[in-house]
Amino acid sequence: MSDRFSDTIFALSSGAPPAAIAIVRVSGPEAGSALSALTGSLPDPRRARYRVLRDDAGAVLDQALVLWFPGPATATGEDLAEFHLHGGRAVVSAVEAELARLPKLRRATPGEFTRRAFANGRIDLAEAEGLADLLSAETELQRRSAIAMAGGAFSRQVEQWRDRVLTASASVEAVLDFGDEDDVSDLPADFRTRLADLREELSEWLSRPRAEALREGYRVVLAGPPNAGKSTLFNALVEDEAAITSPLAGTTRDVLTRAVSIEGVPFLFGDTAGLRDETGDVIEAIGISRARDALDRADLVLWLGQEGEGLEGAWEIAAQADVFHVEQKAQARHSVSAVTGEGMDRLRADLVETARKAMPRPGDAALNARQHALVAEAERALAAADRESDPLLVAEALRLARVAFDALIGRATTEDMLDALFGRFCIGK
Repeated sequence: MSDRFSDTIFALSSGAPPAAIAIVRVSGPEAGSALSALTGSLPDPRRARYRVLRDDAGAVLDQALVLWFPGPATATGEDLAEFHLHGGRAVVSAVEAELARLPKLRRATPGEFTRRAFANGRIDLAEAEGLADLLSAETELQRRSAIAMAGGAFSRQVEQWRDRVLTASASVEAVLDFGDEDDVSDLPADFRTRLADLREELSEWLSRPRAEALREGYRVVLAGPPNAGKSTLFNALVEDEAAITSPLAGTTRDVLTRAVSIEGVPFLFGDTAGLRDETGDVIEAIGISRARDALDRADLVLWLGQEGEGLEGAWEIAAQADVFHVEQKAQARHSVSAVTGEGMDRLRADLVETARKAMPRPGDAALNARQHALVAEAERALAAADRESDPLLVAEALRLARVAFDALIGRATTEDMLDALFGRFCIGK
């Protein structure tokens, strides 16, 4: 273990004060000494005890509950101590200052407690990624998917895949060690069938909705010419006066986005500049260019322009149902008025139903971009193993599949990637 993990670290692991209770956590080889220094003795392991905390001069810092967790069966895999303090800022600051004064103790960096849990084998990489998503979850769908990842559902699946590849590898190694012919005729009769079954499972996971849709929200972009009612509808959907509305053409100059949750489903709505071919306004032209880029990235486009002129797959929206001189669309999916509320409930319900189909089912583990790439890499390696007739090449392809599975759960990874992941966590986590 590197020197960075030999230090003893401490941090506030609860919400920012003031609060009813503040929890300061200490992890590392000097955690027990730190607890003794402030309380005078170590309490019984894993039992909350009332203690008076004192500084080096004997002055009272606080009256608190303390807990002592000897390693390695702890959250971080190290000795761990917790101080459950009164949650005032001055109390927390005083206790932290006293801990900082002790030798071999330092303040934790963001995500360092969880990184130590990973380094000490208490969690694997996929579980750590799930925990990071859980901490940032804002909707019920995000929470349930993150719980599945953090709870090890995907990790257990990867271990099962890896075991099956190891079994296949053992069959190939037996041919290489004992076979008389340079082919795979001595492999078990169901060898390729088992590889095909595993590839099918991987393909099913690759076809699932991705985690990014949960994390970033289902992207819905409103588009159309100037004065089509985009900003008014946008404000109604996000339930906020986020966009400036005006009868003047070209009021919206940039892409305005708002993240909202509707019935527990995360959405990212985008209001765009009015689309038109000619404009003498340089700033408006930039806005139109950005609007077209937003359309390319959208999961769904609500088209408020002339019927039939929107992108393929866009929903035709008649957005000004309350304005009698506005020509209504013959094939509008929804006819709405953001002013009177007409049709808005039906539009929201349709958006929720569509987004849910594009997102992981509640409680399902969802692959992020890194995980998706590695599962795809394993699937390609298994396809190569199935195509080869030379047992040496089959064995190498199976090895590459194992490498991909190892990377999924963190048996093989890089420091830069770990820094980026654990940097997403707060300091006390």
